[in-house]
Amino acid sequence: MEYVFKKKVSLSFEETIAKVKEELSKEGFGVLTEIDVKATLKKKLNVDFRNYRILGACNPSYAYQALQTEPWIGSMLPCNLIVQEFDNHQVEVAAVNPIASMQSIENPALLPITTTIQDKLKIVITAI
Repeated sequence: MEYVFKKKVSLSFEETIAKVKEELSKEGFGVLTEIDVKATLKKKLNVDFRNYRILGACNPSYAYQALQTEPWIGSMLPCNLIVQEFDNHQVEVAAVNPIASMQSIENPALLPITTTIQDKLKIVITAI
């Protein structure tokens, strides 16, 4: 099982980030965290790295359901998506596969929630 869903896009890096946020919103997600990996690596290690942003997305309704089902699930939240730009200026967006990431949790009651989140993240990636 693949641990991410990914797609190369024809938008610029910044346009892709805006589009990801827009499509996440349509599926009921908000972005709780945004980590600029390029800026962080430059600041902390003084190294140059490509444009790489990690977006921590959360759908409050499903997060609440998951938290009621599994008390330690917060260690696996939020759902991360990345937008990265390779050396050839190709931009790619990828989202975590929640079913793959939750396999280590032995709680079958989570499957309906993770399946729904997986479907929504696939819709987001497809729409970009």
